[in-house]
Amino acid sequence: MLFFNLSAFYFFYFAAVGVYVIFMPKVLHDIGYNAFEIGIIFALAPLMRFATPFLFLKHIILNQRVFKNALFLSILTSLMFYITINNFYAFMINNAVLGVCLSLILPYLEVTALKNLGKERYGKSRLYGSIGFMLISLILAKFLSEPKIALHYYLATNILTVIFALLLLKYDINYKKKDEETESFSFLKYWPFWLSLFFMQVSFGGFYNFFTIYETQNGISLEMTSYLWSFAVVCEILMLYYQAPLLKNNLLNILKICISITIFRWLLLYLYPDSLSITFFSQSLHAFSFGLYHSTVIIYLYTLYENKKLAQQFMYGVAYGLGGFIGALVAGFLYGEYLFIYSAIFALIALLTLFLI
Repeated sequence: MLFFNLSAFYFFYFAAVGVYVIFMPKVLHDIGYNAFEIGIIFALAPLMRFATPFLFLKHIILNQRVFKNALFLSILTSLMFYITINNFYAFMINNAVLGVCLSLILPYLEVTALKNLGKERYGKSRLYGSIGFMLISLILAKFLSEPKIALHYYLATNILTVIFALLLLKYDINYKKKDEETESFSFLKYWPFWLSLFFMQVSFGGFYNFFTIYETQNGISLEMTSYLWSFAVVCEILMLYYQAPLLKNNLLNILKICISITIFRWLLLYLYPDSLSITFFSQSLHAFSFGLYHSTVIIYLYTLYENKKLAQQFMYGVAYGLGGFIGALVAGFLYGEYLFIYSAIFALIALLTLFLI
């Protein structure tokens, strides 16, 4: 039941992410938001992901009570989307609160998954998140006739995420050891790794926030763009299922290879934005630039720090939080023909930084 509940949690959590990442920018664009406003909206949740873990250094412990509060607050913010979406400032605040919730939910259960399943089975559970992301991209593309439909899907998937997250608590598998609570946490000891994480996610700003708009403006239909998202996730799923033998090798070298492939991927999107075949090929590289990269980061970080939950919180905070925040802002500011050239440059910085370790 543990494997099933974790897999179901991943499925619905990343289905909700799919609604948010793939369709919400398009929804905002259609109701009148400009590119810079969209960039600000989707930068706030990552910013809160970055800021929130600092509260847990000395003042708060990520325990079950805090975790459950974050779950229920995430449902409330989903409901508030209906009220706030037509007001830029209200919707901005709503997304910021959602970011606080997300900064707690996934790190809490990632440690559970890795601790109980090990790196051999972690990928096979995590791949259900990719399946959820893929299915929502296929289904919602066919039914997104008005903005509120996306909000309905986000609320439904969020509620189901919370249900399965709560079911995991009955196993009491998140007991926090006392030595973890008192273990000091230092960025400086592994600063090149943290800097690389940051720039890698900055490079994804254009992809996560503007890929749908970028492709549709280059003549590819919204439905076909949803297939492009789904194809990337299929490749990611295959990688997650078969990655275990690869993860027995030098993790640092794997990170370097994944980032190098990501640089090549962004260059392809810049050079051939209207070529469907090349864009499909570039999407296949998501297996490396996200699938294998993410798993390697999770496991590498797990070996570095004793306080594993806080390390995972900061991973999501520094990478998907601060990196996502800056990436979204920069992408909103730089959006245009050369967007993915800038993405490639940021990924190159992430690669070069790793050689300082």
